Amino acid sequence: MVPRYSRPRMTAIWSPVNRYRIWFEIEALACEALARRGDIPQEAARVIRTKGDAAMAAFSDADLARIDEIEAETRHDVIAFLTWLAEKIGPESRFVHLGMTSSDVLDSCLAVQLTQAADLLLEDMDAVLAALKKRAYEHRETVTIGRSHGIHAEPTSFGLKLAGHYAEFARNRRRLETAREEIAVCAISGAVGTYAHIDPEIELYVAEHLGVKAETISSQVIPRDRHAAFFCTLGVIASSIERLAVEVRHLQRSEVREAEEFFHAGQKGSSAMPHKRNPVLSENLTGLARLVRSYVIPALENVALWHERDISHSSVERNICPDGTIVLDFALGRLASMMEKLVIYPDQMLANVESLGGVVHSGEVLLTLARAGISREDSYKIVQRAAMATWTKLGQKEGRTFRENLENDPDVSGRIDKAVIDDALDPARHLRAVDTIFKRVFEE
Repeated sequence: MVPRYSRPRMTAIWSPVNRYRIWFEIEALACEALARRGDIPQEAARVIRTKGDAAMAAFSDADLARIDEIEAETRHDVIAFLTWLAEKIGPESRFVHLGMTSSDVLDSCLAVQLTQAADLLLEDMDAVLAALKKRAYEHRETVTIGRSHGIHAEPTSFGLKLAGHYAEFARNRRRLETAREEIAVCAISGAVGTYAHIDPEIELYVAEHLGVKAETISSQVIPRDRHAAFFCTLGVIASSIERLAVEVRHLQRSEVREAEEFFHAGQKGSSAMPHKRNPVLSENLTGLARLVRSYVIPALENVALWHERDISHSSVERNICPDGTIVLDFALGRLASMMEKLVIYPDQMLANVESLGGVVHSGEVLLTLARAGISREDSYKIVQRAAMATWTKLGQKEGRTFRENLENDPDVSGRIDKAVIDDALDPARHLRAVDTIFKRVFEE
């Protein structure tokens, strides 16, 4: 992924240095397990660990270049690494990779890297959740208009809007925990996964020390349904990011202006129009979400490998694993910061609630008339008549508010007490369940 959308901690997981360190750790652990069983000399395992650790601690660009040089000849990345490692270890290197196949190293390493990536993404999710919770409580009683089909519906609270997004990201966090658990498996089972040349005990030892589990059954590769589920989870998280980003983009529109991204001192919105304050962060998040979702289909297509293995998945994963996790890490970090600093305009929200002359309270008035003894069908006609009279003359001299049209309607005048209408037109009615909803979202 390009540096513009990368953060150092996640990028480091996918660096060659980290990959080779994990490769060595897998090989060294396997040697230790073999030595415990008496399959190789204890002293050989000690030398492999000591000299290998030293080589990895001193790993430099020259070492990276040497591995690349070997691979240019062998056309095999694992063999190139093992050859370099043998140069560092000496004669005892003959016990390295004993009974193993390349996929044992590659797949187990990928499991560790994806687990490391998932841990960072879980931290990112916590930051998003903290920001949403803080702002939700801050605006739990800030009245704003709810919209359906992009049209004013009924009042809600801005805190409830944010609580809804919090609940969604909380679900996503649980999904990611499940995906992390499912991807955290290693396989040290040898060619076609039969353990013909290496005992299953070795796999269990390596898995325990890597902090993962042993794959239940591998076919020389770890089954790719695990990876597909992982990337599907990343795709769902990306869609949740986009949903919140689109909300912010709409609220920042000039004719809405209920909220906007923080505008830094010295920031410029347009090269041609100095007045512009654009929702660039949320637009960027929308684009990044598209990228993450684009990795889902290749991950799903990787599931159907030929027989016990092929490598059609390899080139895909070399791209989507680093890029998908790096992009999502960046996006979650940006989202958390954006929501922490989001500028809210409660007065504009309230003004928008009443901008249609009160027609957004039509639903409560409908129920009020029905409770007063008017049939629901007749109540609907009365309320719609008053609402349309208000709507069609908004901003005109002869225009009247929804209340005025109701009070002048012969089917309402004298039948409904003004205090009852006052109550029906009170936006606070729509906040009565806020505490109940907040308890469900934040405490259960």
